[in-house]
Amino acid sequence: MDAYKELNIKGVLLNKEQLKNYLENIASDHTLKEKSEKETYPVPRLIDNFEYITRTYDMLNQHLKLGINIHQAGEWLLDNYYVIEETVKEVRKELPLKKYVNFIGIGSGKYKGYARSYIVAAEIVAYTEGGFKAKDLEEYLESYQNKKTLNMDEIWDINLFFKVALVERIREICEKIYLSQMQKLKVESIIERLVEIKPKDELKFGTQTKILESYGENSYTFIEYMSYKLKKYGKKGIAYLNILEEEINKQGLTLQEVIKKEHFDTALKKVSIGNSIKSIHALQRMNFSEVFEQINGVEEILKEDPSGVYKNMDYKTKEYYRSKVKEIAKKTKISEIYISKKAVELAKKESIGTKESHIGYYLIDDGIQKLYLELGVKKQEEGQKIKQKINIYINTIVILSFIMSIILGILTYFASKSFVLAILEALLIFIPITEIITKLVQNVLSKCVKPKLIPKMDFSEELPEEYSTMIVIPNVLKTEEDVREMFKKLEVYYLANKAENIYCTLLGDSSCRRKRKGNTR
Repeated sequence: MDAYKELNIKGVLLNKEQLKNYLENIASDHTLKEKSEKETYPVPRLIDNFEYITRTYDMLNQHLKLGINIHQAGEWLLDNYYVIEETVKEVRKELPLKKYVNFIGIGSGKYKGYARSYIVAAEIVAYTEGGFKAKDLEEYLESYQNKKTLNMDEIWDINLFFKVALVERIREICEKIYLSQMQKLKVESIIERLVEIKPKDELKFGTQTKILESYGENSYTFIEYMSYKLKKYGKKGIAYLNILEEEINKQGLTLQEVIKKEHFDTALKKVSIGNSIKSIHALQRMNFSEVFEQINGVEEILKEDPSGVYKNMDYKTKEYYRSKVKEIAKKTKISEIYISKKAVELAKKESIGTKESHIGYYLIDDGIQKLYLELGVKKQEEGQKIKQKINIYINTIVILSFIMSIILGILTYFASKSFVLAILEALLIFIPITEIITKLVQNVLSKCVKPKLIPKMDFSEELPEEYSTMIVIPNVLKTEEDVREMFKKLEVYYLANKAENIYCTLLGDSSCRRKRKGNTR
């Protein structure tokens, strides 16, 4: 089994401004390399964390049945275990090793080999103690990008790394909860043997003595819970309570000080796990496409499209344009930001209103050749590749159709012993065979070739005057009643789609006849 490193970033709580400054500083210090190392893959540790959390969850349920008081932080775990389970399943599904190693990695230092986006997410979780809001998250990532730009893949998937870091934090708290509960179990075992003096066959907690022995020295939890239990026995527990106080005094402490410290620590753990679980909920509710557009540097540059078209496109079209930028960046090993700027610069050189003034011409159309030249890389013969693919498509259909026709012709010859009939059969069957082969080839291609997206505009909010649209309904109008009926329907269509700069028109071929004073019109 491969050995994987464990990332464990410790931090103190910082306010928003302090953390933003800190993120700018670490961005300046980060040296980067093209890929992450598989030894830093976080999913094996995530699985181990979840197994420990599950053990803690099962133990808490068992202690509830035994009547042992539950750690206040444990109540958060009992109520939200399913959230953690769903989060772990999502990360395991969405973050395979092959995908992880393709993230930009840290090139040096104690975090060498780790994915940069993983480190950024873990730092934010550590210095907010697991508690952050969606709006704060945007500001933190923007602060990092003031010094170094995150690429599109890093921004899009950084929510997965936030979840990994939050589960790690919950596991750390579960370790405290587990130890605390074992100390309480130890107290219950002592109480029933020494205070209640139960017979051996009636012991409820004493049967777990061997397990308890592995949990070493008594902690503040043990002292606090022991004093709590002894006080409930009144006079019967006073002698034992006095012994407990005397032992504490020997350590230079008082019972009240220990209880106060334990309550304070319990409250901190409760707040910490609450913050972590709330943050997971926030990440699940967050519309990350909006966050992505807000902090993605490529998006901000593409919005400078001189034609003004890009900003009015729908989300899928914008995503398609950004994916083309990412694709070119991978091919050329050039920054996504630089490529976006060059596409905008090329568009700005052209006259407004022409297709060349739109950045899409240089990303998904013939202008991509100019973009490659502007980037200073070898010209990509995209047009030639398309022609080659068309030739392969046509030749495949023709050759397969020809082979099938020949085979059927040969079969006809063997059946009829007539060479002329065989040739005639092959010629006649060629066209139907071609249709069948074409359908088969298209069906195969539809399964293995990714279709290209048709760019679309987004006018869901309003339709600008320059894009005024007329909805034309063609019809054959035979009678006056048909005309009236169609205008009623047209009115319904208009009221159902009432919006500025949208017009409805009835286009009809009128053959209606109306008699008036003996004339036909």
